[in-house]
Amino acid sequence: MSNSSTIELARRFVRALNERDEATIRQIYAPDARIWHNFDDKYQTLDENMRGMYWIHKRMSGINYDVVSLVELPDGYIQEHVLRGKLPSGADFAMPACVICKVKDGRVVSLREYLDLTPTKALTEQRATAS
Repeated sequence: MSNSSTIELARRFVRALNERDEATIRQIYAPDARIWHNFDDKYQTLDENMRGMYWIHKRMSGINYDVVSLVELPDGYIQEHVLRGKLPSGADFAMPACVICKVKDGRVVSLREYLDLTPTKALTEQRATAS
């Protein structure tokens, strides 16, 4: 695996996500970054995406983005990972995903995330039973 600045940026991004380090996440993204997900085919702003991260962090503990594969591209990188955590019930949570990031001037300008939302049913069901 390469130690290029793009790969180091990807590793820094994962560390920041694991630590919920909002300042670093905001430094990694370009201010006008566009974030897209396959499940709704819509683009989000950075602020909208951060709200989603907070939603997950409120519902799980021990969150970890477990990187399975990281490949540098001429204009960014592809990363396969599994988002892992613990539900309040103590059950394990795992959601595989793949992101394609475009990098320009050392910052992520575009992130396209492909994932299956089926595992998140446990998070929404937990909320419904807590109400």
